[in-house]
Amino acid sequence: MPALLEVRDLVVEFPTRRGTLRALDKVSFDIAPGEVLGVVGESGAGKSMTGAAIIGLLEPPGRIAGGTISLAGKRIDNLSQKEMRRIRGKRIGAIFQDPLTTLNPLYTVGQQLVETMTTHLPIGPGEARKRAIGWLETVGIPAAAQRIDAYPHQFSGGMRQRVVIALALCAEPELIVADEPTTALDVSIQAQVIAVLKALARDKGTAMMLITHDMGVIAETSDRVAVMYAGRVAEIGPVRDVVKTPAHPYSAGLMGSIPPMSHRVDRLAQIDGSMPRLTAIPQGCAYNPRCPHVFDRCRVERPELLPAPRSQAACWLFDPVRSKHEGERAHA
Repeated sequence: MPALLEVRDLVVEFPTRRGTLRALDKVSFDIAPGEVLGVVGESGAGKSMTGAAIIGLLEPPGRIAGGTISLAGKRIDNLSQKEMRRIRGKRIGAIFQDPLTTLNPLYTVGQQLVETMTTHLPIGPGEARKRAIGWLETVGIPAAAQRIDAYPHQFSGGMRQRVVIALALCAEPELIVADEPTTALDVSIQAQVIAVLKALARDKGTAMMLITHDMGVIAETSDRVAVMYAGRVAEIGPVRDVVKTPAHPYSAGLMGSIPPMSHRVDRLAQIDGSMPRLTAIPQGCAYNPRCPHVFDRCRVERPELLPAPRSQAACWLFDPVRSKHEGERAHA
């Protein structure tokens, strides 16, 4: 199936007085209709920045400095703000971590849902109100028919987040960019929301980019996962393979820090050091100062994504030329 979203060599830069900072460095991935791509990594890895670039909401002075973003075969990274506003909501839905940045405090949640649907769908206010109640019920708002006329401040934080999810879904977009959509929710509501997102992908063929630091949410929801580090994709592949047999040393460190359910462990694995600041990204592979497998080439040359046994990993351990030389040395 052809990809709905194609991101190719995406570069995002921030001009500063001290020079230009590169926040995203040649990020590439696809998402097919009905597929959920999880995007995971530490804070500052570039996950939210990638989502913001796709929906055209980069904070100034950030700008797309290279690469392309295509939706259903048409480029959208070069559209004007006016053209992008038409796509946002109708074709791309966005779920943000903080519901207060999405909801207008001066309008009831019903008015906001109805306006979104009447703007983007060929339906009248009466039908839109009926659907709005249905969406509120779908995301788990109790007594939705009564709560539809309440204002955002009359909802708890978790309830507001559910309203935001309903708002992103109600125009039935082709793609949803969900940035930490379940962070503010308790575990039972989290499960409910995850079920809604999965059903939407399965039943409506909606493509989804799910940005989170929660590997449990990724494992439960995603088909594939992209692990990001210092503005690049370190590894991308089927979620089961990346979780069970990660190829990139950083992915292995991340997965090793998750407590196993099957047995007790006294200590969890940890990754020494911290992710580099944008002003101090090392030469070669950005992960090399923290990597237990580092060798000379890692310190001078930056790897692109290479075929690993079950995924693609930006790591020189999977360079076929290196493997061939090692094989020759072993036989010598």
